[in-house]
Amino acid sequence: MVTAFAPLAWYGVAWLSLGGLFALLGSEADGDRCPGHGALIAASHGAGLFLAGVSWIYVSLSVFGGMPAAVAALATVLFCLAMSVFPALAAALYVRLATAGWLRRALLFAALWTLAEWLRGWFLTGFPWLTAGYAQTPPSPLAGYAPLLGVLGVSLSSALVGALLSEVVRRWLSTGSCPARGWLRWCPALPIVGIAVILATGHLLRDVRWTQPVGEPISVALLQGNVAQEMKWRPERFAESLRTYYQLARDHPAQLTILPETALPAFLDQVPAEYLDALQELARRRQGDLLFGVAVSEGQRRYFNSALSVGASGRQRYDKVHLVPFGEFVPPGFAWFMAMAHIPMSDFTAGSPAQAPLSLAGQQVAVNICYEDVFGEETITALPAATLLVNISNVAWFGDSLAPAQHLQIARMRALESGRMMLRATNTGMTAIVDVDGNVRAVLPPFTRGALQGEVSGHSGATPYVRWGNWPVVGLGLMLVALACWHRRRTEP
Repeated sequence: MVTAFAPLAWYGVAWLSLGGLFALLGSEADGDRCPGHGALIAASHGAGLFLAGVSWIYVSLSVFGGMPAAVAALATVLFCLAMSVFPALAAALYVRLATAGWLRRALLFAALWTLAEWLRGWFLTGFPWLTAGYAQTPPSPLAGYAPLLGVLGVSLSSALVGALLSEVVRRWLSTGSCPARGWLRWCPALPIVGIAVILATGHLLRDVRWTQPVGEPISVALLQGNVAQEMKWRPERFAESLRTYYQLARDHPAQLTILPETALPAFLDQVPAEYLDALQELARRRQGDLLFGVAVSEGQRRYFNSALSVGASGRQRYDKVHLVPFGEFVPPGFAWFMAMAHIPMSDFTAGSPAQAPLSLAGQQVAVNICYEDVFGEETITALPAATLLVNISNVAWFGDSLAPAQHLQIARMRALESGRMMLRATNTGMTAIVDVDGNVRAVLPPFTRGALQGEVSGHSGATPYVRWGNWPVVGLGLMLVALACWHRRRTEP
């Protein structure tokens, strides 16, 4: 299933993988299947998905975090096994609740898979990475459901397509042994029609424009300094980092210039005032604004991972709200674990969830920092007021792994859900401009130094997902599970 996600993005593999899981959990003839057996099957599926798909966690802990290799490997394996509990729980409930009837079973499977992903997305601060819906960015026809139902709605449709594909195969394999009078029961045409309707509807929805351009297009420059993670925080490299970003900003003029997360590798009060003045002068010279990532210290032991703007619109600031456990804050009882790693600035304070968009270059900009754009419902809190989405990241922590490409794919889903363009400025990649339809308009090669320039438009209006968030999908999933419980009680002796 990992190949369904970026960088390969073979989105149809997700349907085959989920269909295979549905088949392994048993057909309506497998009445003796026990929930524990189903949980073990799905846990194995989940373990394979996460161990292969988020193996970059080991890179961040060992290669760049300095943790002993054996401890980092063990921590990565335990984390991936913990994530596999969610599909295991869904499978156990599926086996317990499923009754006769192929359509009921397919709907129940899709509902439980989606609810498990929703639970994984918020439990203990959440880890929604590799949610099945992320594999369905364009050109997948299921991408059309994103503005309507969000990534969880896309997951639901993806799991349903997989289950129906499994049913098609089962019927074909069973046709030879079935009597002619039962042709309708065994005919593959019915689930094929269901698949066709789901895919065709998604394809047609991709042509719907939920938002409209607002204001004049603005020029942007997204800077990628390509500062090696192992060098970034060394004091002797501080001046070079400042010089790199100043030169990139000077040589690539734009109305809105965006630097990555912690582009200035120090606390704000440690950055020379004349350097900040020089950045402000560059921005004002173009009647625009410059946004950069920097850590901000306030009082005793209050540190914020922030984005600060200078320029024609005055100084504005956004503080990261959703912090990464072990990377940006230490969960209670895990100080011993963090003592084995050497991760700078790993104990931040969360910003206020009620921060307004920043007014930059005539647009209302919703800023999110690194991992925050993984959480769709948190991104839409700034909408519909915001006209542009901006993500600043430093994925150098994960080296040349799957993480940068997967992160860009997640950003594409946020653009689809919100009907807003997404601008990504990263330290080492993937720096990109993503259009409202989820397509990448332009991207810099990873591990190169440069600036991505282009013209972008703000958008106004609200998609259905912006208005309702995840609750329609969660409500539908719970309703399907409740119906399955009711039907199970009716059919049990």
